[in-house]
Amino acid sequence: MLGCWSLEFFAAGVYICAVSEELFPSGPWTGFYNYGPQDKHRMDLDLTFEGGKMSGDGNDDVGRFAISGQYDVKSLECWWTKTYVGAHSVLYRGFREGKGIWGTWEITPHNHGGFHIWPKRPGEGETETAAAEQAKPVEVAATEPVTAPTK
Repeated sequence: MLGCWSLEFFAAGVYICAVSEELFPSGPWTGFYNYGPQDKHRMDLDLTFEGGKMSGDGNDDVGRFAISGQYDVKSLECWWTKTYVGAHSVLYRGFREGKGIWGTWEITPHNHGGFHIWPKRPGEGETETAAAEQAKPVEVAATEPVTAPTK
């Protein structure tokens, strides 16, 4: 189980359930947004979660952006605005669960999709970046013979 739940005793004999910061850890996060199930666009974020407010910044294939929003430890719901520098904004809404935050994004009712982000583990993403930067000979990259298109 991700996160650490505990019961805390307050005045007047009332117990409440408090969630640890493990569910909403501040620091580097990574993940993707998409327009459809097989369409993934990587994003890297640096998020701060404190007192129900979330903020931060990051980048993806569109550009650099700022994050400003809120989260609720009881419902595990998050909602924020991702604003690209000098450009448009995107509304996000998601829920925290064992493998990160899943949800939807929307620019307009006709321009929307899904997303999944999670706390970045040390070294995560470095292997993928190194592999993408490494040049590959054409013989290795092509798995089938290349033929000219027919008309």
